[in-house]
Amino acid sequence: MSTQDKCCTIVPYFKVNSGKLDAFKDLCEQFVKKTSEESRCLYYGFSFDQDQVHCREGYEDAEGLLTHLDNVGSLLEEALKIAQLTRLEIHGPEAELSKLREPLAELKPQFFTLEYGFRR
Repeated sequence: MSTQDKCCTIVPYFKVNSGKLDAFKDLCEQFVKKTSEESRCLYYGFSFDQDQVHCREGYEDAEGLLTHLDNVGSLLEEALKIAQLTRLEIHGPEAELSKLREPLAELKPQFFTLEYGFRR
């Protein structure tokens, strides 16, 4: 079964340094504000479990995901000064993932290929 869904999700998990959670949350507000202006962003938000943080985000396609990373690059640099990226997953159909493998190689993500499903 193939899918026509081109949606790409990026699934980062962070561990915030001790005493830096409030500063990280301030950055989250800035991330959300900047990302809200991106036309290809489908959803975006941060979830917390104490010092563990997940950014829940999805984009129409690979181009939308790359546009997002370019848009928030300086904020991500700031976030990585007070938190570690502990896991990074990229999900999407292979036709879109193939556009992401090289540009995201430095981040060493795990790629998950969408093979079955639908999107409304």
